[in-house]
Amino acid sequence: MDPRDLRRLRQHLHADALLDIDAVPLGTTTNLPPKRPETARTNPTPEARTNVVSARTKRHENEPKRPKTDENGPDLDENGSKRAKMDQNQKSAPELDSDGKLSVLNDLRSEVAACVRCALAAGRTQTVFGEGDPDADIMFIGEGPGQNEDEQGVPFVGRAGQLLEKQIVAMGLSRSEVYIANVVKCRPPGNRNPAADEVDACSGYLRRQIETIRPKAIVTLGGPAAKLILNTREGITRIRGTWHSYVDANPEVPVMPTFHPAYLLRSYTVDNRKKVWSDLCAVLERLGKTPPKP
Repeated sequence: MDPRDLRRLRQHLHADALLDIDAVPLGTTTNLPPKRPETARTNPTPEARTNVVSARTKRHENEPKRPKTDENGPDLDENGSKRAKMDQNQKSAPELDSDGKLSVLNDLRSEVAACVRCALAAGRTQTVFGEGDPDADIMFIGEGPGQNEDEQGVPFVGRAGQLLEKQIVAMGLSRSEVYIANVVKCRPPGNRNPAADEVDACSGYLRRQIETIRPKAIVTLGGPAAKLILNTREGITRIRGTWHSYVDANPEVPVMPTFHPAYLLRSYTVDNRKKVWSDLCAVLERLGKTPPKP
């Protein structure tokens, strides 16, 4: 057996035993995309990443257009989501090759490590920048690091992270083929949700990560992350399962909100697991991939 396939099998068995997963379907090696080398690609194929189309929630033709607001007021859509107003003169930065992306991300990682823009810096063990493939098609974003992440400097490494990894494998991917990050890079005390000023202090870092990686789709994990990424007041149960857009980046990126893995661990029902799997299948379908069958 190919060592990489064996590693995937062990990952399945370990996560099954740890999290008692019995309803998330597992991908097979026949559905896996071509394996990427662990080192950065030097000559990436120019794909449709530069042609990411805005995936704002579709409106029915007979629905009235949302009214314009004054220049200083929030620009709201029909769901109450604030849409950032991009400078019309702002042009999309040229897409970098893999080495260029790694260089930019490493510089940004160093910048984040030295950041003291908000009070979270005083209580952190270390920053949690993010990890994964700089050429990833899919980017998973949570709201902030927890205790395990603060100690290790890696996002999603606890039980919730192991469930997320299981879901990624079920999609026919590996953790090394996606990119995982958080809205804020330092742990909020007591694992509380990030405050508005903390989000503002970190928002530029996340935007630069997204603009550098240029994912074809973003999956937000949990209500707080979805609200922060989409600037919406709507709860996760109302917005999950439908496409939205992260408009702060140039170009904009389609966003699929779904439940946080930690929520699934607390409310581990067949219905909730089916909803998450449906959301992840929608992401695969948007990328032109066939979801693995259960």
